[in-house]
Amino acid sequence: MSLAADVPPEIAPRELAGWRADGRDVVVLDVREPWEVAICCLPGSTVIRMAELPARTHELPRDVPLVVLCHHGVRSRNATQWLREAGFRNACNLSGGIDAWARAVRVRTEVRRVE
Repeated sequence: MSLAADVPPEIAPRELAGWRADGRDVVVLDVREPWEVAICCLPGSTVIRMAELPARTHELPRDVPLVVLCHHGVRSRNATQWLREAGFRNACNLSGGIDAWARAVRVRTEVRRVE
């Protein structure tokens, strides 16, 4: 089965957390502005502002899932669509963005540590 068939156009934060926990090779692409990334980010993410994306696609992998995120998932959905049209069949949007990640994954992880 090809990589494109394995990568859905969009995934939920918990699914990405599962991929990372399982050690799946995945690249997280953050398309937000630097000031947004400074507030909250996913460790290990590749940060390329959405405006710079067309000039920097050569920096992105095509052989592993490429999960694109922004604040709420709107910019990243547009970036994912653009990347897929540019031949990156491995690109998928993180549904709800870093906000959904913080609510569904990060907060739950912190609660588990307290319990």
